[in-house]
Amino acid sequence: MVLGILAEGESYGYAILKRIGELSGGELDWTEGLLYPLLHRLERLGHVESNWQAVAGERRRKYYRITEHGRAELAEQRRQWDTVVDALKDLWEVRGLTAEGTA
Repeated sequence: MVLGILAEGESYGYAILKRIGELSGGELDWTEGLLYPLLHRLERLGHVESNWQAVAGERRRKYYRITEHGRAELAEQRRQWDTVVDALKDLWEVRGLTAEGTA
């Protein structure tokens, strides 16, 4: 999800958290304690790069942007997610299940 958000454009922690909330309709309430270790890991893996930027009248913020390596990883994660979604749909159709869990 974070790589997808950064594929839209560079961003900083609070804005990423806000976007996650927007995309999930408020269902996902990530914390800084979850996000920043993830961003640091993505940076170590070469999926994102960061730099500090000063914003007039505000404190400096660390902005993150996706790398080409990160875009390739995002494409692979999407391929895997599509496979999981397709498998679940097939399973639910065979079992006659609806979203509510009843036939």
